Amino acid sequence: MELIILAYTLLLLSVIIWIWKTVQSWADQDCYILDYECYKPPDDRKISTDFCGEIIKRNQNLGLEEYKFLLRAIVSSGLGEHTYGPRNVLAGREESPSLRDGIEEMEEFFYDSISKLLSRSKISPSEVDVLVVNVSMLACMPSLTSRIVNRYKMRHDVRTFNLSGMGCSASLISIDVVQRIFKSRKNVIALVVTSESLAPNWYSGSDRSMILANCLFRSGGCAMLLTNNRALAAQRAMFKLKCLVRTHHGARVEAYECCLQREDDQGLLGFHLSKSLPKAATKAFIDNLKTIAPKILPMRELLRFTLVSYLQKRRNQNSIKTGEPQGKATVNFKAGVDHFCLHTGGKAVIDAIGRSLELSEYDLEPARMTLYRWGNTSASSLWYVLGYMEAKKRLKKGDRIFMISFGAGFKCNSCLWEVVRDLGNANVWEDCIDEYPPESISNPFSDKYGWINDDDASIKVALVKERGFI
Repeated sequence: MELIILAYTLLLLSVIIWIWKTVQSWADQDCYILDYECYKPPDDRKISTDFCGEIIKRNQNLGLEEYKFLLRAIVSSGLGEHTYGPRNVLAGREESPSLRDGIEEMEEFFYDSISKLLSRSKISPSEVDVLVVNVSMLACMPSLTSRIVNRYKMRHDVRTFNLSGMGCSASLISIDVVQRIFKSRKNVIALVVTSESLAPNWYSGSDRSMILANCLFRSGGCAMLLTNNRALAAQRAMFKLKCLVRTHHGARVEAYECCLQREDDQGLLGFHLSKSLPKAATKAFIDNLKTIAPKILPMRELLRFTLVSYLQKRRNQNSIKTGEPQGKATVNFKAGVDHFCLHTGGKAVIDAIGRSLELSEYDLEPARMTLYRWGNTSASSLWYVLGYMEAKKRLKKGDRIFMISFGAGFKCNSCLWEVVRDLGNANVWEDCIDEYPPESISNPFSDKYGWINDDDASIKVALVKERGFI
């Protein structure tokens, strides 16, 4: 009898230990952001509106219609006076970039932001277990990760991942890589570095589908520290990752070809944006929302949407007979989300997402202001938007932040973060946050060249060009 009791006791103890280990294992798979540092280039790299005009004037490949197209794009871009560009463009060497230009552009960002991040976080480079770098349009030898490892003398066993060609949604892909590593290793500290290389990729031709990138993309970057160490997170974490969903439509030819780095007919390298981009982005966006919505929305909202969809379907069936148009049921994402961190792909992108999710101007303000102040900084743009929210002291403990990004491939990636503690660091917005939002976000180009949308714009462009103003 005693042996039976002992056997049952051991069995029960084994079950308790197994449950405890399982719970511990699940806990160690959590992903936290300890800190992040956005990059503010020096003031001598600012691309003002007047300087944009100088760059346009330098391009001898542009014809009258290309000037008109480019001016219209800049007027409606949503960018302000204080965005930043690569040094070779400011020096007038955009037509003959070198590999050194690209590497120096990245190193200037790396050594500024990573150093500030590690210093403020009191994390030694030797404590970093995983390093992930994503820069889409620059691949060099040795890799960018190797250059960082060498600069900061990281451990010989640090695990490095160098991602390229991932487009504007690459930072969430980097987060996903880190999260997957966290599932198999305990007490890990990861450094994620995200940016884009503009120096070797500034387009100097006349292809309209490739000129547009020059109007929107600007220099920037972000470095962030993540961990699954619960003890460290309990003391210092800012955000906890709740879920992340990646959608890839690369199998669709139309989606695959809408964003391509390629050469034009003259052999000039640039970034091609096709007319099918909005359609491809919409499809990827919808598919991504279908997957992530059940993960982030409360059950009451899912039930409401299901019921409204059913009733709407019945009404639509009746409308076929009566001929009266009927609307569609929509999901209220605000039921499970407090803040929306949107990719600053352009004014049209922000407007389209706002309409799709029925967001208010308050919700869209962080993305609009980021586009105005920093431009489209590619994969790092999400973190400037997040920094704006923090600088405005919007982020309180328990708040949920929905991040959405798009990228070449074509991809749509999104995730949900939970704010772990009240936040209020101004980060990269420290010297200007009180000025935002301004009364008007129009740039001097709008005042100077707003007539570009007039019927007689071609005549005016010809006169302005002839007089040397552009």
